[in-house]
Amino acid sequence: MHTLEEMSGFHIENFGCRAARADGEAVGARLLALGLAAVNERGDADVVVVNTCSVTAEADREARAFVRRTHRRNPAAKIVVTGCYAQRAPEELAGMAGVAAVVGNSHKALVPEIILGLAGIGAQTDSAKIVTVQSLLAGGARVWVDDRFAHSFLEEAQVVPGMQTRPNLKIQEGCGNRCTFCVIPQTRGSSRSLPQAWVMRQVEGFVAAGGKELVLSGINLGRWGRDLPEPSTFSTLVRKIVEQTNLPRLRLSSIEPMDWDAELMDLMAEFGGKRLARHAHLPLQSGSDAVLRRMHRRYRPWHYAEKVAALLKAAGPELTLGADVMVGFPGETDAEFQETIAMIRTLPFGYLHLFPFSPRPGTRGWALHAADPVATLVVEERMEALRALAAEKSEAHRRKFVGRELDAITLHTPDALRRRGRTTALTENFLPVVIAAEIEANQLMRVRATGLNAEKVLEALPPTGLLNQYAATAMSV
Repeated sequence: MHTLEEMSGFHIENFGCRAARADGEAVGARLLALGLAAVNERGDADVVVVNTCSVTAEADREARAFVRRTHRRNPAAKIVVTGCYAQRAPEELAGMAGVAAVVGNSHKALVPEIILGLAGIGAQTDSAKIVTVQSLLAGGARVWVDDRFAHSFLEEAQVVPGMQTRPNLKIQEGCGNRCTFCVIPQTRGSSRSLPQAWVMRQVEGFVAAGGKELVLSGINLGRWGRDLPEPSTFSTLVRKIVEQTNLPRLRLSSIEPMDWDAELMDLMAEFGGKRLARHAHLPLQSGSDAVLRRMHRRYRPWHYAEKVAALLKAAGPELTLGADVMVGFPGETDAEFQETIAMIRTLPFGYLHLFPFSPRPGTRGWALHAADPVATLVVEERMEALRALAAEKSEAHRRKFVGRELDAITLHTPDALRRRGRTTALTENFLPVVIAAEIEANQLMRVRATGLNAEKVLEALPPTGLLNQYAATAMSV
């Protein structure tokens, strides 16, 4: 391959959190802007980008399995592995068959140029920007990794509504909280923020491109602005976006409990359900004070409950509350686990993301696990109990909205549903909906929830005008 025209295209596979997905979307946008074509199937691509996660051992395993399957299916493809796993253990990935390059988060902004270099389009590659810290010969892969994270931000690409109706705008990178279980400080570095002026240009460009809902994301989003030359706060940025742009709806991704300050609560009270989505994801991890202390989390269970109460007061009962919960942290006793169960029962969660503890090399949790692990069978039993409780809480929350009208945005609908005359959507307060009509993506509308389907997803009718149009179309078929 020596020209863009000769390339059949690229495929990006994202693993992990919303912020990681934002990285993958930014890489894709840059590659499209450079003239490369995106393909849906990795078997048809000349270059496959594997954007990894490394928060658990299972995440590592999934990434390796995907690389192996990709190489078997498409031996000629050049596989570029990036993300947290690439940063944490580049040697493991560089030795895998088919891997042409390993690019840590420290150099993720250079992935597009590296891909062009692999394709033999050297004139397009600014080699002066690329610092090859390690050049491993295992498997023939080159590796770009260091601990300075100087090329970690993918800030050049304008976020637009495309394959993702509701794209992520990652405005903050890294974390300095040093939780004992977390490898993020190693894989993404300390907290770093993109300038306010850049964020505002992105929001304005998104609106100009027809965007309706934008999701602000980051690794430790609530800490945005504190490291800037002229320090600012996340709540200041949110207010500026809702007051100075025409963005119809802004959604906030995961924010640590202690970062929901009074100003951010005031914004939820003032704009919630209007310009600001009534949806809050507050990582919990455990409902046990003793476990939270061992985790080195910076809040106690009662602090968390107070934040939830304040959020409900600000947003009202329409708020959808989500959380991350970790099971089997080293030394977790039955009594401590029951504290978590009891706390979850008392709070109005709409959904939970559940994770078994996974020891990560280089963290304090690794040593704690070696000294006092929780038996695998016990972890599985606790996970099952939490899954049942999470399903119960989710269904109860969604049933509250049956018979009510809700604001929603339409999404790209899977073909199987579209052929049945249905459209997938997401409500302003983060409830998945299936609308009984065919509607193009990226439309804001008010729908009426009629019930829950077998998968416990809300079913809804579109606005009256669209419903009449759908009925007339159905009769003519």
